Amino acid sequence: MSAVPTVSRWWRTRSDPQRIGLYTRWSYYSSLVLLPPLLLFAVAPGWSSASAWLPIALLVGSLATAAACVWVARAGLDARTAGGAVDGPSPAQWALVLVPSVLTAVVGVAAVVGPDEPSPSAPWVVGLIGAEVLLTLSVTWPMSRLTWASLVGGLAAALAAAVDGNPWQAVVGISLSIVIALVAFAGAFRFSVWILDVVQAMERNRGVQLQLAVAEERLRFARDLHDVMGRNLSAIAVKSQLAAELARRGRDGAAEEMDGVSGLAESSLREVREVVRGYRATDLASELAGARSVLRSAGVTTTVTGADDVAGVPVPTQDLLGWVVREAVTNVLRHSCADHCVIALTQDGEGTTLTVRDDGAGAPATWGNGLTGLAERLAAGGGRLGAGPEGGGFVVRAVVGGAGVRA
Repeated sequence: MSAVPTVSRWWRTRSDPQRIGLYTRWSYYSSLVLLPPLLLFAVAPGWSSASAWLPIALLVGSLATAAACVWVARAGLDARTAGGAVDGPSPAQWALVLVPSVLTAVVGVAAVVGPDEPSPSAPWVVGLIGAEVLLTLSVTWPMSRLTWASLVGGLAAALAAAVDGNPWQAVVGISLSIVIALVAFAGAFRFSVWILDVVQAMERNRGVQLQLAVAEERLRFARDLHDVMGRNLSAIAVKSQLAAELARRGRDGAAEEMDGVSGLAESSLREVREVVRGYRATDLASELAGARSVLRSAGVTTTVTGADDVAGVPVPTQDLLGWVVREAVTNVLRHSCADHCVIALTQDGEGTTLTVRDDGAGAPATWGNGLTGLAERLAAGGGRLGAGPEGGGFVVRAVVGGAGVRA
């Protein structure tokens, strides 16, 4: 019984692209390994051979075909996940798939073709093996190629039906049915691969957007620092040169110029501190608005309550709770697969409470560096932090001005 919640917890800790990748991958694997039993079911009604080695050869061939197709499909899915070029199977992979497939088809047709009345098993044996090969190719081939390959599979099935002695009307009907089934089967799995590509591309674009946002913020900080320091440093350089020149010529005024340099240096230090303080400062109203925007852009439905009451929160408390919003939203984006998040700001006799609740996966029992550092920051400001799984999701609760309880 303990394995079920473990597997469930593991699944919930996967991101959406990882879930879709796992679903697509194992859909392929489970479908490919169904070939041996399906092939045996297909040939059983029309079995006409008395040879003892044909059943063994058919079983071995179907197992070899399924194993080869799983291996080639896995290589193609790995290439797609890695973002590399996907050009189709290599010559070695073609040989690995086609040799056992063709031999298995020949053995299956030979097992059902007999002197008695024609059996529908022969064309469907070819159709099943064709579906196996097409499923493997759908990982790397576009739909246009898969359609032409389905026509080839239908012609091969028609040939098997004709060899079995079916009338031409039956041959045409069976081949058309198999072509339609192959196109629909390959198209369904090709659509799954397309969805996987789209999700992975969106995830890569999201990473690029985050990098661009960081780069833009760095440029803004560098620009602000340059605007603040450029003028002062130029004045310091000029005054230092003037003081040196006056000292070399033995004139008065060098000490006054150096006093001016000292004053400019102190002024520059204050301005740099103001720039850094403004860069690191947290405005609670802006943090709440930014959290709502970021979470919604990530596909998380976000509800913020109490944002209109921010003006009544003391500035030091706003600074502390702003850090809580940053850390909690970061955890939602990085460590959960939440669909909904609620951020609530309340004030009562216990103080100001900020609660961030999501319906995603719970975090581990031990806190990471982010929550630990946040708890220390709140403790230094007279607040308390509580965080942990609750109600099938994860809750971060900070109380400033009262006796919060750490979860």
